[in-house]
Amino acid sequence: MKPAPFEYDDPRSVDETIGLLASYGDECKVLAGGQSLVPLMNFRLARPGRLVDINGVESLGQIKVENGRLLLGAMVRHAQVERSNDIAARWPLLHDAIVWVGHAQIRNRGTVGGSVVHADPAAELPCALAALDAKFHVLSKRGPRVLRWDQIFVSEFTTSLAPDELLTAIEVPPRDPSTGVAFVEYARRHGDFALGGAAVSIALARNGACSDIAISLLSAGPRPVRAEEAERRLKGSQVDEAAIKQASAAAVQGLHPTSDLHGSSEYRVKLLQVMTERALTKAAERASRRAA
Repeated sequence: MKPAPFEYDDPRSVDETIGLLASYGDECKVLAGGQSLVPLMNFRLARPGRLVDINGVESLGQIKVENGRLLLGAMVRHAQVERSNDIAARWPLLHDAIVWVGHAQIRNRGTVGGSVVHADPAAELPCALAALDAKFHVLSKRGPRVLRWDQIFVSEFTTSLAPDELLTAIEVPPRDPSTGVAFVEYARRHGDFALGGAAVSIALARNGACSDIAISLLSAGPRPVRAEEAERRLKGSQVDEAAIKQASAAAVQGLHPTSDLHGSSEYRVKLLQVMTERALTKAAERASRRAA
């Protein structure tokens, strides 16, 4: 199939881009890697009157580290994150999540900003960014905004960005070197949408007690879900097998993922519990080796 007719703009700067968004608003869609938008347009599920192609905005494709914080430009490709030794060493959860994204061809074209703005609840990157307490830099003619993960993700395929706003960068805070991380998911075939998954970051004190913990669930609801009750139970406790099982059960309490042809809501809840247990076990093992 072919998309409906549209106008096309090819800006070369952020200022030019936000000027176009201010002028055309709801009529516009921003084109980054095109891995989600273009198929939607081809099936005519999306019919933007104008595409603003930001592939020529070089400043959006940069990876920077400033004051210990990782700054990913919105046009950074998944493959750039995957191949970065610095990110793998200093933000391994981000690296571990990226390798699960689709296939190599998709990672070569798809962008981190596109994944965030598409806001698919089955997408790996938003789940990992929620566990990392990432912030999102947004710009419009009205000025800049910085949003937390729980402010930008609203519901399925919906963010809090206004039509005239552009996501310019993702900020990931510094990571304690003693932290252990893990990202696990389950899909029926490699590269398929995940039926469930979990991202975990955990730090252990010298006595083996949990000093810091973040658990984010994938495909658990209309947006990434932080398992706050499970985090509360683990923090300050010894992270042994029994504690992990109890926390994994607490992580899925009250969840009601959507049933579909791939699995019932009950199946998905059980799957999420298993994924959480596996991720907690792996992350705790890594943290204990670092703390030793």
